[in-house]
Amino acid sequence: MFAVLKTGGKQYKVQAGDVLRVELIAAVAGEKVQFNEILMVGGETLTVGAPNVEGAAVVAEVIDTIKADKVITYHKRRRKHSSQRTRGHRQQLTLLRVTEVLASGAAASGVKEAVGTASARRAVHGTAAPEAAAPAKPKRAKKAAEAQE
Repeated sequence: MFAVLKTGGKQYKVQAGDVLRVELIAAVAGEKVQFNEILMVGGETLTVGAPNVEGAAVVAEVIDTIKADKVITYHKRRRKHSSQRTRGHRQQLTLLRVTEVLASGAAASGVKEAVGTASARRAVHGTAAPEAAAPAKPKRAKKAAEAQE
């Protein structure tokens, strides 16, 4: 049985036992995550969603958080400007092993849903969200307080 799932703006055709690299999701190594955005389930019968297949899911185990190969961008402005800029980027990815494809019964599986958000990096690396800092006093209030002392 196979399924086509959507995560991180990309689509992946998977079956049990596959290892795949997806955009960073908020999970640590060893956790099980569930993908509920399933576009198609195949096997003996083919089920195509409109847009998603109801009740279908893919359960996967997080192996590790990795980085992709470095991508180099180089910009050069010609002639009289003599300006150059080189930038590098390594995309953060999550390495997954698909454990099972559920054609139905996704709600009863008891596995947390995979979430890939901007805060996924903080959740994976253990850095908490910045606490609400005390509001800073305006400069005029500081000067007035110093003048009174």
